[in-house]
Amino acid sequence: MKATPRKPSTVRKRWFNAPLHRRRKYLSAPLSPELRAEYGTRSLPVRKGDTVVVLKGDWKMKEGKVTRVDTKRMRIYIEGLTRERMDGSTVPIPIRPWNVMITKLDLSDPWRKRILERRGYAAKVGES
Repeated sequence: MKATPRKPSTVRKRWFNAPLHRRRKYLSAPLSPELRAEYGTRSLPVRKGDTVVVLKGDWKMKEGKVTRVDTKRMRIYIEGLTRERMDGSTVPIPIRPWNVMITKLDLSDPWRKRILERRGYAAKVGES
């Protein structure tokens, strides 16, 4: 069994220097209570096309579709959450994915459906 690091600096180093396949998992958000009951899992990585609601910050309770997921900066961009710059142009606002809740899943990808089947209650009940 591997020992986990205790030093905060080591944990931060692993977080910021993580490879993309690990960073993808860090971009997880909790599911809404309805989705949690339906699929039997607490959270999933956020994807483009998911509908989310912001839980914290200035844009609390704003809902919209995810337009972009930035794995490098660990941020997501939501449709309708923009601000105006001094020159008049509008820019999307980056949101941390752990500050949102997924309310509607984009299930167009068969891989994602398989993940939900594997994680859900049906799979756990079938095993035992």
